[in-house]
Amino acid sequence: MTKRRYRYSYSPSPRREGVHRVQPRQTRGWLLLALVLVLVAGAVAAQKALGSDGDGGAAVAHSNCWTQVACSAEEIQQAQESAQPVDSQTDDEAPEVSAGEPDTSEDQAPPPISAAAAVVIEEPCGAVIHGFNTHARLSPASLTKIMTALVAAERSDIRQTVDVTVDGGALSEATDATVMGLSPGQQLSLTDLLYGLLLPSGNDAAIQIAEQVAGNVDDFVRLMNEKVDEMDLNDTHFANPHGLDEPGHYTSAYDIALLGRQLLNDPDLAFIVSTRSYQPDWSGPPFANLNLLLGNYPGALGVKTGYTPQAGHTIVAAAQRDGKRFIVSVLGSADNFKDATALLDWAFSKTDSSCDTPGGSQVAANP
Repeated sequence: MTKRRYRYSYSPSPRREGVHRVQPRQTRGWLLLALVLVLVAGAVAAQKALGSDGDGGAAVAHSNCWTQVACSAEEIQQAQESAQPVDSQTDDEAPEVSAGEPDTSEDQAPPPISAAAAVVIEEPCGAVIHGFNTHARLSPASLTKIMTALVAAERSDIRQTVDVTVDGGALSEATDATVMGLSPGQQLSLTDLLYGLLLPSGNDAAIQIAEQVAGNVDDFVRLMNEKVDEMDLNDTHFANPHGLDEPGHYTSAYDIALLGRQLLNDPDLAFIVSTRSYQPDWSGPPFANLNLLLGNYPGALGVKTGYTPQAGHTIVAAAQRDGKRFIVSVLGSADNFKDATALLDWAFSKTDSSCDTPGGSQVAANP
């Protein structure tokens, strides 16, 4: 039987290395001189085309890129080539355009993204200010672990000590999915397991938590689905606590955004998902958070990322600044960080607030 392969962690596409050719020695000097002349002429032409704001094209190209990890050199070049010339203006008049600081002069339409479904929620009222395919039932991948953490925190004392029985190495070899690195015989706190669940997205942590809280995985999954019913999540059903693709395991962009919102209402869990690295009480290495928005997107709060071949890239992301907080969910994405960043930028650029209008909490998403 062929082993099923799963990939959970996010790996940015590597940049292509440039190809360098060495010119013959006798022609190198003339070619160098010609190159300098071409570059000077090109710079002058570009300056005239863009007006006095010589960085205008670059600003447009980078406006939706939170970091070079999310925008490859090829994408930046394409954006620069498609950017329209801007009116001539002085440096004092030139607007500053950068990731996380969108132009708020007027409300813009929501940006196009690669995802199959998405939702944007405004806090504190919970109004859905944008969404598409909001109730489509899709694979959540590791976003499942949001519910795993909620049930664990609700049903157990997270300070308790856990006698580890799960072999993370064996699990990784069997499923090719991410693990925190558990070994039978270890003793760790449930808090350490929650960090291992939510930062490196450990499947071994999910199974160990399930067994600790409910005695076995099946009973824990039952508790997960009881929580689904309690929250009236009509388009969600869980078949496991970790998120590996399985029949009957699905959620929607709307439902998973509500679960992310619920997690942020728990101070302990909210603190965990906002942590970029954590050293558990063991002799092993610290954990790194797979959510690359933390430390790169202004005001990022978490929450969770995921990936499987069936689900594609998924994320529930939240950010807060200037008195505003938004929660974004993205399912079936080609680039979850880029899509989440574009939606958050758009949300922060809005000049009005749905939470300030009567019935704002009842704003409905597009079907």
